[in-house]
Formats: sequence, C-alpha cells, structure tokens
Amino acid sequence: MDDPVKPLKKLDRPVKREGPLVFVVMDGIGIGPKRPGNAVAAARTPVLNRLMKTCPYLKVKAHGRAVGLPTDEDMGNSEVGHNAIGAGRVFSQGARLVNEAIESGRLFKGKIWQKLIGHCKENESTLHFIGLLSDGNVHSHIDHLKAMLRQADDEGLRRVRIHILLDGRDVGERSALDYVRPLEDFLETLTGDYAIASGGGRMKVTMDRYEADWSMVECGWKTHVLGEGEGFPSAVKAIETLRRRDPKITDQFLPPFVIHRNSKPLGRIRDGDAVIFFNFRGDRAIEISRAFEEDDFKVFDRGRRPEVEYAGMMEYDGDCHIPRQYLVAPPAISRTMGEYLAASGISQLACSETQKYGHVTYFWNGNRSGKFNSRLETYIEVPSDQVPFEQRPWMKSAEITDTVLEAIASGKHRFIRLNYANGDMVGHTGFFDAAVLAVESVDLALGRLLQGVQNQGGVAIITADHGNADDMFEIDKQGKVKRDDKGAPVPKTSHSLNPVPLIFYDPGFRNEYRIKSIPAGLSNLAATCMMLLGFQPPEDYDESLIEIG
Repeated sequence: MDDPVKPLKKLDRPVKREGPLVFVVMDGIGIGPKRPGNAVAAARTPVLNRLMKTCPYLKVKAHGRAVGLPTDEDMGNSEVGHNAIGAGRVFSQGARLVNEAIESGRLFKGKIWQKLIGHCKENESTLHFIGLLSDGNVHSHIDHLKAMLRQADDEGLRRVRIHILLDGRDVGERSALDYVRPLEDFLETLTGDYAIASGGGRMKVTMDRYEADWSMVECGWKTHVLGEGEGFPSAVKAIETLRRRDPKITDQFLPPFVIHRNSKPLGRIRDGDAVIFFNFRGDRAIEISRAFEEDDFKVFDRGRRPEVEYAGMMEYDGDCHIPRQYLVAPPAISRTMGEYLAASGISQLACSETQKYGHVTYFWNGNRSGKFNSRLETYIEVPSDQVPFEQRPWMKSAEITDTVLEAIASGKHRFIRLNYANGDMVGHTGFFDAAVLAVESVDLALGRLLQGVQNQGGVAIITADHGNADDMFEIDKQGKVKRDDKGAPVPKTSHSLNPVPLIFYDPGFRNEYRIKSIPAGLSNLAATCMMLLGFQPPEDYDESLIEIG
C-alpha cells in the first residue's frame, strides 16, 4: 500500500478569493469546425459565447496520447479524461495497456489466462468471451478478441463461444455487420469449434453502468448464460432480421438474440466453463461481473448460476476488487488531486447525475472507490431519469445546478467539481436537434451557476473531458456530410477528436496570475487547480497553466 500523501506546501503569494473554486465538466462539448453536424456551434449559447470573449480561454487536447491512449487517432472518453484531470499526470490507459500486454505476450503468460485455459482443458469445457464487438477503442477492441481467440486455438482449446454486444455508439450507428462478418470469416480459419453464440445492442443488453438499469444486465444474463430469447441461425441473420422489423433502429438498441444449432441454443454457459469479459473499460463491466461472482446476489433472479472460472480483461473496481480475476492490471494511479487536497485540509464536493457520478468520484480519484477523508468530502448523486436521452435532453442539469448553488452559498466547500452529462449522453443518441437542446441546457445551467460563483466571490474553471456534440454527422473523405438513401445526414454517435474549451471565470481577478502559452492537456488542470487554491503542485505533476505574479 502506498504511503499517505503529505499536505501540499502553501504558495508564498497565493491567489485569495472568498468563495470556492468550482470545476465544471461540460461532458461531450468540444470545439470543432463550424460545419453541419456541430450541435455546439448550432446551439444558442449566450453564456459560453460571452465567456469565450471576455475570459481567459484555451483549447485543450482531450484525446489520444494526451490522455494515455495508444495514438492520436484514438478518441478520448469520460473515464480517461477524468483520470487525467484528477491525476495531474498521464498514465497508460485501457487500450494501450492491453495492446502492450498482448504484443509482449505477457497476457498469455499470465497466471489467469493460463488458469482459464487449463481449466477448460481439464474439464473438456467451453471458454466464453463476452464483450463489445467493435474497434471503437473506448470499451474494447475487436483485435484484442481476435488475438485471444487465435492464442486459445494455438493452445489447443477445442470449443469457444462468443457473446457479442453491438456498438453503434463509439463507431458508426449501423456498422455491426462490418465487424460480425469479418469475425465469422476469422473463426473459419481456426481449427477448433469457435462460434458466435448470442448478442444484442449495448444499450439493451449487459452493459449497464452505475446501477442505472439492472434490467439490461438481467437481459444479458438470460441471453448469454441461460440461452433464453429469440433464436437465429447466425448473428448476421439475426441483425438483418431485427433491422427489417424496425428500419429506424440503430445497433446499440438492437434486441437480444440467441444463435441456435439443431434447434438448440449454441452456447449456454454451463458448470465447468470459463468466461472472459473482454472489455477493458470498467464502468459498464462491473454489474455483469457481480452477477457472475457474488454469492449473495439479490438484484435479480439469476435462475441458474453456473460454476465457472470468471475473469475480466482488467480489474474494473480496484477497491471492491471486481472482478476477482483479471488478465491485465489497470494503471496504478496514486497521489491524485483529491487525495492531496484532502491531506491539505481542503473541503470538497463532487456532484453529478447517475450517468456521470462515477466520473467525478471513482475515475477522478484514480479508479478508487470511497473517500479519502469522509469529514472533508461530500459526494452527491442526482438520480438520472430512465428515459431515452433524446427525449429529455436537458437531463438533470437544473437539479445539479440547484444542488451546487446551495453548496456554494453554504460556504462549506473550498473545492467543488461537477459534471453536466448532456453533451455526451445526448450526443451518443445521434439525434442532432436533441443535442442542440442538450448544449443549450448546459449553457442555461452554466449561467445560473456562475452567478452563484460571482455572488460568493469564487472562481470557476469550465472545461470538458472530450468532444461529442460538436461532431454529430459522419463526414466523407471529401469533407462532405454523408447522407442516407433518403438524403438525410448519417448520424455520428461517437466522441470527436476535437479539443475542448478551458475557460477561467474569475470576477475578482486583479492580475495576480497569468495564463501560460504552452500546449495544454487535461492533465495540466490538477496543478492549475492546486495553484488557484494556494498550493504548490507536486514536482511530478504536469505543468500548471497559470503562473503567479
């Protein structure tokens, strides 16, 4: 266990403000070209427009290597973004860690991989893979799955079943067959009995997060484990049939399906089998892991709980140790900003709605559950509505603002962090008009929030963890909007590669500091916050974006 962090050293000439430092994450609101599909540019945002004209303003990199991903072609995401903000340094993240483990062979030499392969050989049983089938590189990557399938075949494993979760969110909204068909072709090259056994859209089956809708996990359990549900001869046939029934449906919302062979489910999970959940990102992997591992599980009736060897690609919750077995160790993020501030006696508040609550707590704190100091820290979750986000694009922005305004007025918290989820969650739906309303809702909330900051003599930093609503249409190689057969723009539901805004709102500013002209990333923000709170950042933190004096 790491030694407790020491209190931060105080600056000789601190920036003194009566009110708190309020850190605002406008999730999914990036700064992109003003072209069709940019819901941020299309939205009416008088508050943001005014701030960008009157306040110190930077564009910050929030994707690729700046947040620990393998290349600058990799889109950022909320998890790595909040990790980078909270840690103040860049750590190798999910995809990069798994890439390194596979390329070096470390994953396959590891004791958990060897244990699962040996277990299946000894019991002459089946190895099952469950996970998101795409190359979005946010939750998973199909190349990781294929590498493990090839290795299992090379090691002589006779029978493997794959339970595919269809993306349509981090990749094209109707791109499932672009992954399923090549996977089936790949399986034909292997010597064992390797086949797709079940599937469904990621927003219908298995991949719930933050316990927002356990019925998704129950549906996944029935589909993958029990083999219950509508049967089809192949995954391709299932997807084609389900699309014909509802021509407007996108991949992430496709209903569950089960593949049958000889009129029976092809891949029920049985006693003696082994299961690998191959997503590397944790938030949507925890609940299904609990369903497999917990003895005293009461969330839903599992009906039959097979005795299996279960492992995740990574450890999805380091404090609760979920799952108990995993193939690749997560980044060891210690000495986060939250821990340093707690050690330095700074009272903190973290607030968001359910969809992003874990981001301002668990991910902000370096993939750590719980608090560093329960006396100094207050965490508030505003329950999200369980309705499609495009039907209620304002989400809980008003309630979050109400909660934080009350906290600002109380004077109890020196540092407050919050997340408005609208730009990301509505952006993922692909509904452009709804995304415009989502951005406008955040702008409205921001205006109310900043009035409270001003009234109490505080400071606000306004930024985002990545883009999304700023890039809502697919663009072709000529830079034009792609259109469907009816001439409508093809929605883009994934994150963007655009930079995000960084705005310093400081009504009491009297030239006590200046903004540096350096390349900025999300990891620079922790040291920046520490200096605004009157402390000297740790030497190994990425450089602050302000200079005192």
